[in-house]
Amino acid sequence: MKVQKIINNNIVSSTDDNGVEVVIMGRGLGYKIKEGMEIPKSKVEKIFRLDNEDVMDRFKTLLTKLPPEQIQISTEIIQYANQVLNKPLNQNIYITLTDHVNFAIERFQEKLLFTTPLLREVKSFYREEYMIGEYGIALIDRKLGIKLPVDEAASMALHVVNAEYNTAMRDTMHITQLIQQVVGIVAEYFDINPDERSHNYERFITHLKFLAQKIYTNDLLDQEESEFSQMISQMYPEEYVCSQKIQCFIQEEYGHQVSEEEVAYLAVHIKRICLS
Repeated sequence: MKVQKIINNNIVSSTDDNGVEVVIMGRGLGYKIKEGMEIPKSKVEKIFRLDNEDVMDRFKTLLTKLPPEQIQISTEIIQYANQVLNKPLNQNIYITLTDHVNFAIERFQEKLLFTTPLLREVKSFYREEYMIGEYGIALIDRKLGIKLPVDEAASMALHVVNAEYNTAMRDTMHITQLIQQVVGIVAEYFDINPDERSHNYERFITHLKFLAQKIYTNDLLDQEESEFSQMISQMYPEEYVCSQKIQCFIQEEYGHQVSEEEVAYLAVHIKRICLS
């Protein structure tokens, strides 16, 4: 590959065999090199391929402002996230997570540490994503000698969730709060502390994630009675009443009408976690 543009002493842009723009990073890669020259393979440390042109332009702008060590760290976190989740992530994460890692390090160095109000909820509702966040703060400690607080693992996890579900940070926070509130309704109604380690609890939380996403995308099931909902109301009357309380809460608090079929699905999940 040949140099198309020099971004800084450590980063240049080029094109791959398909004519798609790539950004190449390597210590000293852009030093004493000119456009059109062949890129020395021995200096290449990382090649970024982003399909979205707008994301690529914003990413290149970000690269000019940050130390290469931080860029490498955020890249490794994203690679680890891809391995753990095994699903596509919105490419905006290269911008949002990289920027957040830089901001977190700056705050630490200036002794401006903030807590994450949803730390417990993130650990409970997004276990794999939180594990990725823990990997991130351990990586920063190992490579930079900076020990970020555990709250940063939750913050990084939320950025991964954003990329995973293609949501904005504000919506992700609201979705997390909604899940927290629904779990609270169930716990209070049955006077229980659900076993957060159980498979049934995990399935319930997964169901609530998708329900919350539907609420924020206005993609709820049609409102119609079904034999299924009638059957569940007879089989699990208490759980169904609890599910109706959740339905009323979502209507009053979020202005969304949850369908009777969805109420039935919730009742089934509630029954399962009550038995766990």
